[in-house]
Amino acid sequence: MPALAALREVLPSRSRLTPVENWHLTLVFLGSVGDAGPVAALLGDVPSPGPFELRLSGGGQFRTAAWAGVRGDLRRLGELRDGVRDALTLGGYPSDDRPFHPHLTVSYRPDDDLRRALAGHEGDPWPVTEFTLVSSSDGRYERLASWPL
Repeated sequence: MPALAALREVLPSRSRLTPVENWHLTLVFLGSVGDAGPVAALLGDVPSPGPFELRLSGGGQFRTAAWAGVRGDLRRLGELRDGVRDALTLGGYPSDDRPFHPHLTVSYRPDDDLRRALAGHEGDPWPVTEFTLVSSSDGRYERLASWPL
């Protein structure tokens, strides 16, 4: 995705980043689920807010995690997130009640140069046209299913 490549280009080369192929925006984190089939069935019924645009902009650090901020149509992103969370909760997969702060984690190492580069980044917008169910195991991410918006 061009937005991720553009972000990678402005980050210090010596920074210890998470693998770019793992960069993602988490809508809802479920933890260990086992069989993903029932989760996928629930997500297939999530109402679509329609396509929208986001951009990576700014960033910060929380404890040791450095992250890129997200701007754009956060209202529609929030609608999508709420729809996913509601469907999962009604299906017996509750998630935490923390406020939703969309971000892209790029490193788990404290790094002042990285933090400054993120703070000054203003990426181009990209179209959000789908959402995806992803499984993670031992640092590897696997796309299980996707749904168009």
